Amino acid sequence: MADGKLIGPFEVRVVRVRGVRLRYFVGGTGEPLVLVHGLGGGAANWVELAPELARRRRVLVPDLPGHGGSEPLPAAPSLAAYADRVVGLMEREATAPAPIVGHSFGGTVALRAAIRRPDAVSGVVLAAGAGISSSRRRAQAMVAAAGLVRPGRIAARLRRQIASSPAARRLVFGGWGVSDPTSFPSRAVEGFLAPQQLHTDTWSAGRALVHEDPRTHLDRVRCPSLVLWGVRDAIVPVADGFEYARPLGAPLRVIADCGHLLIAERPDACLDAIWSLLDRIGELEKLPLEAETLG
Repeated sequence: MADGKLIGPFEVRVVRVRGVRLRYFVGGTGEPLVLVHGLGGGAANWVELAPELARRRRVLVPDLPGHGGSEPLPAAPSLAAYADRVVGLMEREATAPAPIVGHSFGGTVALRAAIRRPDAVSGVVLAAGAGISSSRRRAQAMVAAAGLVRPGRIAARLRRQIASSPAARRLVFGGWGVSDPTSFPSRAVEGFLAPQQLHTDTWSAGRALVHEDPRTHLDRVRCPSLVLWGVRDAIVPVADGFEYARPLGAPLRVIADCGHLLIAERPDACLDAIWSLLDRIGELEKLPLEAETLG
């Protein structure tokens, strides 16, 4: 598999969830944590963060249906269909309840999972969440074109050359993905390009994204949440972050000089934000035990 070993000493597993064969990665020990990639991405997108998080957590990293090594959905997709597969996988791996960190489309999936299954999702980090600007007509056309033409397949075949060339990194990632493509780590270049060789249906995920409003029922997200954004994001502007943060009642952390692929461009800032939410969840989970002890 083209991207099977990119995120370090994680075990690659395959299981069928609700009729769909899903590939996923598991690593680390401790309390569970789930990482969900964005549209057109894959588990290897977490190459910078997954190994670090696995130092203190049992980390589950799936390929969404139609992405990477996972089968596509069998019927007309919706955000709920992706969310249900993620939660189903969490239950199969005995990692529910758990916080979910979602990037871009993965953040939208995480929110839908928290709405549909509050018993399974104990927290959400929404990193550059898609779905607001994505609903505009221009964005719909871009999503449809990218899903059908799949330009990433060419870049994926040349990923090692791109990773070793600052000029090539600027050509592939500049203007949309990262603020400074010449300093984008080589392993991150491979992590974002390699899964695209395996995709079977990213178009359906794009359609689900642009035809549903992920802000619907955000008032039903009861778990602790954090909104994380790159100030130079050219795909989903930071104004979208405010639109998510307000109804969620969540803090918004903005990372300076950072684009859409913040989880690999500024992993240290992302780690700090993720740990802050996990620590907050841990403190909240202690409260019932302390109250019981005092009682």
